Amino acid sequence: MTEILARFQFTDAHEKARFVIELRNPELIKHARRVLSGEETELVHVRGTIIKERAPYNPEWSYHLDPATIEFFSNAIEVCDASICFVEENLGDVGGSTLPGSHWCPWSSRLLGEAEV
Repeated sequence: MTEILARFQFTDAHEKARFVIELRNPELIKHARRVLSGEETELVHVRGTIIKERAPYNPEWSYHLDPATIEFFSNAIEVCDASICFVEENLGDVGGSTLPGSHWCPWSSRLLGEAEV
């Protein structure tokens, strides 16, 4: 059986950085596509657990989001909010005082489009 997967690129409030996530859940893939089409307007921000390893589909960054933990949200607590660049610059502290539990929920995350698989 072939695993279904799709990749999506997002940015944050700084709109300079681009970050790619990989989705393996068919319902989440459909949800992401509804966000991009404008059909979904509530649960539009990305969150998940940071893995401190570079992913081949996201080579610019020293970390990626664990695909099994990715969700979409509308509101979250402040303790998990950080920009893409802030996470990279403070990766050594992620999981401790910075982004406890390695949970990341960038409030200003905004999907830009689907990326190549």
